[in-house]
Amino acid sequence: MVFQEHIHPAPVGKHTRRRWRIAWLLGIGVLVNYFDRVNLSIAQAALHRDFGVGTILFGYLLGAYNWTYASMQLPIGVILDRFGVRRTSRISIFLWSVASFAASVSRSIPWFFASRLLLGIGEAPSFPASSKAVSRWFPRAERTTATSFFDSAAKLGSAIGVPVLGVVLLAIGWRWSFALTGAISLLYLGYFSVVYREPEDDPHLTEEERAYIDSSPADSPSASQQPLSLLALARQPKVIGVSIGFGSYNYVFYLLLTWLPSYLSTALHIDLLHSFLYTGVPWLFATVCELSIGGWLIGHLIRRGYDSSRVRQTVLLCGMACGLGIFGAASAHTAFVALAWISLSIGGLSAAAPVGWSVPSLIAPRSSVGSVGGILNFSNQISAIVAPVLTGYVVAITHSFRWAFFAAAIYLAIGILAYLLLLGRIEPMCDAVTGA
Repeated sequence: MVFQEHIHPAPVGKHTRRRWRIAWLLGIGVLVNYFDRVNLSIAQAALHRDFGVGTILFGYLLGAYNWTYASMQLPIGVILDRFGVRRTSRISIFLWSVASFAASVSRSIPWFFASRLLLGIGEAPSFPASSKAVSRWFPRAERTTATSFFDSAAKLGSAIGVPVLGVVLLAIGWRWSFALTGAISLLYLGYFSVVYREPEDDPHLTEEERAYIDSSPADSPSASQQPLSLLALARQPKVIGVSIGFGSYNYVFYLLLTWLPSYLSTALHIDLLHSFLYTGVPWLFATVCELSIGGWLIGHLIRRGYDSSRVRQTVLLCGMACGLGIFGAASAHTAFVALAWISLSIGGLSAAAPVGWSVPSLIAPRSSVGSVGGILNFSNQISAIVAPVLTGYVVAITHSFRWAFFAAAIYLAIGILAYLLLLGRIEPMCDAVTGA
């Protein structure tokens, strides 16, 4: 079955941009929860001083968040499909706020581990919820662009969070950096509660814009059916392909998210302040690439009438190929060369990321988008667990990041093959899957 999106002109008139306010809201939420995630990556020296945390233990601390985050992905997809984005996300934001405050008052490593485990539970719905919200608020032609709003915020959160929280840590201590992220999270909880509604419940959504959102073809021939089982979805080649491919992206993403400041300071002998500042460079580049290529360019080409699946496939595969630039960083001996290769790698992967995150809403029945998003993010978080821990062991044994970067590049190559051979065209799954 070949599915081609029908492009409709954007709505005109007054108050027809409500959906983009929702996109900004989702982006701010991801920005805030990435502040919570990266604040640990800058604290290695402080935790070594206060608790005697070594390289391997720090790797486990970095990965602890992902243990509960990953374990929650499959049930979270089902919960989102049952209870909706608003109710699930409000509880989620409250829990991740509490986790940040708990980390700020930790008096021992077990307490710190517990706070990171709670953070993983609290933030588990963030990306599946954002993906589901996009499927509810945007027609198919705009979903990749809308997805770039919240996924690029993950890169911007790292670009801003590492230097800002690093300065806070150096000025007044690591505990205040965690307390600050907790306070910001509570402010976002209030903002989200005021702004977000499901489209059918939003009093500010005009009938004109509602008609535009609903104007694209049904997400699949069975868009109105009951949610499919996780087992039925997990057996599908498209779901397997995107899970492997996006898992390889997330491995590189989390390797850099958690270890980049330490890599710059230990492997390249850069002082802490400058390692925090330099860390922002590749993440800023990644943000620009995601918004300009993964967001604007894809939407522009689809609106011009280009085949939507081919456009998304091209960006997906080219971006993943650029991600192999992590090979170059493995042999870098200067900060400039290392940052150039890392920027190429994370920039390419970031351009491809909105396509990956929009795939659940493009291949699954609307009733099962949350479940497919949960399967996808479960695979992602297995990679996110392994990346910081394996890197900690490799660096402790070899006293180098070279083999850690080599392993990431090999996984990326496997991910590219999975996209090519299993995902194929980015279109609704066949009738045999949906039962239509």
